[in-house]
Amino acid sequence: MTGHGTAEHPHGAERLCEAGEHVYSRAVRRGRVPRRLAEPAPCLLELALLHPDPDDMDFLVPTAPQEVMTRLLRGMYDEVSESHRRVGSVVAAVERYAGLGRQVRVSAAAVEGTAIRVLDGLSRIQAAMDEATEACTTEVLTVQPGGIRREHELSEGLHRALALRGRGVRMRDLYTHVARHGQGLLNYLELMGDAVEARTLDEVIDRLILFDRTVAFVPANADRTMALELRHPALVEYLGTVFERLWRLAIPLTAPLPDTGIEGISHRERSIAALLAEGHQDAVIAERLGISVRTCRAHIARLSETLGAASRTQLGVRIAQAGLDGPPRTAVVGPFTVPGQEFPTAR
Repeated sequence: MTGHGTAEHPHGAERLCEAGEHVYSRAVRRGRVPRRLAEPAPCLLELALLHPDPDDMDFLVPTAPQEVMTRLLRGMYDEVSESHRRVGSVVAAVERYAGLGRQVRVSAAAVEGTAIRVLDGLSRIQAAMDEATEACTTEVLTVQPGGIRREHELSEGLHRALALRGRGVRMRDLYTHVARHGQGLLNYLELMGDAVEARTLDEVIDRLILFDRTVAFVPANADRTMALELRHPALVEYLGTVFERLWRLAIPLTAPLPDTGIEGISHRERSIAALLAEGHQDAVIAERLGISVRTCRAHIARLSETLGAASRTQLGVRIAQAGLDGPPRTAVVGPFTVPGQEFPTAR
């Protein structure tokens, strides 16, 4: 669906050519279109946007726009999921090689100035972050996983954020949807004004801070007392690409979350249902969505009640029957609109 069309029409379904747009739109409006009128747009058959009418082979009928949207979103969701996996693999590999470096007792002076530095301890992390903040002139991109942002987390780096705003630096932040319920974050964004733009997703990758597309910081251990400072252009560019893809999928903090279309099921419960369908345990789901295990189980109980499931096994079946086992539709893709640190921070 998102692949290329013919040699004369080298595009995917997310951006049709003029002829394809005209023929497909006409087919949707009228329910079908004569095969001869579709000859200028062979890409529509190649992309499965049109297919033969079984009752009259001289006509072509369109694939429903809703199905096209679902296929496009699933393709993007798969790409982002693969990006998540690759980021985790790269960070794990970097940490492994860094550990080998320490085993052969490479001196700190020998690794200073390299493309990848391991920052051990909060004070060293903070110093490196301060240095990057002072040198930043254009933009800061951050990914903030977890749930509601605590007041002290936001206030610790407020002076740095204000300094960046004073220099005209633009900031874009990605959070989980749960962060919408934190008054501290709303107060922070009101204070920063248009210098900061925030969006939210059901789940994001691990913490990331990227300055001017030249230096990035990611955690290097579970308790975030170590971090990696990345200056290798390929790594930094890759992380920037991951951020931009997540940003496209995210919903502005000022916009409401889309309705699930199923009475009695909230957006969060829809996200939980999709993760349950993937086979994840309650603790994993809670961590990925930035909520407590207790809250997660309460949502699962309501989901079971709404779908009339008496057991986890039955709940899995009902989730699939209700079409809740895929990614939520929370993006704008091409011409189709779908409704719908803890190491020191940069602010």
